[in-house]
Amino acid sequence: MKGFEPEAYRTYLGIWARVCLRKIGYLQSKLDASDVVQEALLQAHVALKDFRGATEPEFTAWLREILQNKLWDQKKYYERGKRDVKREQNLYDSIVESSVRFGMALENIAAVQTNAIQYVASREKARLLAEALASLPDDQRTALELRHLENQSLTETARFMNRTPASVAGLLRRGLAAMRQSLKEHEKELQQ
Repeated sequence: MKGFEPEAYRTYLGIWARVCLRKIGYLQSKLDASDVVQEALLQAHVALKDFRGATEPEFTAWLREILQNKLWDQKKYYERGKRDVKREQNLYDSIVESSVRFGMALENIAAVQTNAIQYVASREKARLLAEALASLPDDQRTALELRHLENQSLTETARFMNRTPASVAGLLRRGLAAMRQSLKEHEKELQQ
């Protein structure tokens, strides 16, 4: 293998799994994101020898595809006997759209980090950004996920979180500041 370790991406996949489960809706009450991530990581370890990519973006895309398949399997399990091709296509489109938006959103969050641009361009940016996001308090993390990963408006995010738009704006501001600080600390560690 080319030095990629699936377990190092647990946090990254966990964030992505929560986003997907919120999109699917009803499965969120039936599944725990960490369980789906665990299954995906187990499959990734078994299939690691089959990974043909060479870059970190290829590796994360491969891991996301495994996770998508696990989510798809769970959805089919819970909908057994209720086949509806139109619903399946809508889920597939939603997962693909979420995947694209997730990658872009992590890069958009990273773009806010003015002094950390060189660091963000490094090989492990997606994983480190996910870890910085996961280390935030739950309310800040949820606000950032809803706003930047699920592309919800400030009003929609506030409604979902049962808060005022002003309080959500504060959560977003504090969350981005904390992520910025976390990335700066990682950058300093790498320079030593």
